[in-house]
This record gives sequence, structure tokens and C-alpha cells, in this order.
Amino acid sequence: MKKRITYFIITISVIFMGLLSRKFMFIFPQSIAPFVGDMFWAMMVYYGFRFLFLKLTILKSFLVAIIFSFSIEVSQLYQADWINNIRATTLGGLVLGYVFLWENLISYSIGIVLGVAIDKFVFN
Repeated sequence: MKKRITYFIITISVIFMGLLSRKFMFIFPQSIAPFVGDMFWAMMVYYGFRFLFLKLTILKSFLVAIIFSFSIEVSQLYQADWINNIRATTLGGLVLGYVFLWENLISYSIGIVLGVAIDKFVFN
């Protein structure tokens, strides 16, 4: 139970940091500023899976988070009206994104790898 609470707190903290990173993009170097929020988004996905599925190993959580994050990004290639209406909402845009960018796949990978590293440090 303590682990689940810790993962919940980390997930909420990462969401908060991701939202703040969008508001305060100017504190990051201009070349990476647009991608910091995506890194936090993917880290949140990783910790969300750790919270929901405590019995998954770190490796399996890593793989599920990568597959999920990459799937969401690839889904942005699909631009039907119904899904674009969802993306037009604040929550829909935060979850589904808007346009496919290869750079986001790199951001997601970095965010999840950082999440794994922090996870190993906190729990081992």
C-alpha cells in the first residue's frame, strides 16, 4: 500500500511539473523548451502504470509506457473530425496531443528512462 501511495504522489507531482513546464517554457533552453512537457507526460504515463499495476516489473512497466506513449503519438497521424473535436478540448489535447512529431518520440523515451532511473533510486 505504501508503494501505491508513493507512486500516486509521484504521478501527481509529475503532472504538476509538466503543466508548469508549459507555463514557464522560458526557463528552458529554446531548443528543448517545446519538448520538456512531452518528457514529463511520458514520465507521468510510466508512473501511472507503476501506480495502477504494482506487480509489473520495472522492465515491463517501461515497455508498456513506451508502447502506450508511442501509440498515442502515432495516433496523431489520424485526423478525423471526431477525434480532432476531442483533441480540441483541454484534457483531450493534453492526453492525445495534436500533431505527430518524431522529436516527441525522443522526448517520451527520455522521460520514461528518467522515470525508470528515479524509480530504481527511490525503491532500491
